[in-house]
Amino acid sequence: MEAVLRSYTGQGAKELFDLLEKNKKEVEDLMNGVKGLVSYTLVRSANGGFTVTVCQDKAGVEESIRLARDWITNNAKDVGAASPQITEGTTVVALPSPK
Repeated sequence: MEAVLRSYTGQGAKELFDLLEKNKKEVEDLMNGVKGLVSYTLVRSANGGFTVTVCQDKAGVEESIRLARDWITNNAKDVGAASPQITEGTTVVALPSPK
């Protein structure tokens, strides 16, 4: 499995997470459409927030990155949040294990 962490900090990050929370059903529906999705988590932090997406393969992770970028471009460009720091990798341990 592959995973990606997208971390949003700095100017506009808190406002972005306010908007994401306000539109959480739309975000859930969007990410549920990612082929091979294992899990998606959106977390608010003190200085913005981050998302963690786990997919069966790299193609799913790349699709999730594209969908997130497109959603922000189309719905949140006015909040002025910087592009996220993106960290990708292969999972070593994932609990509970996907069936």
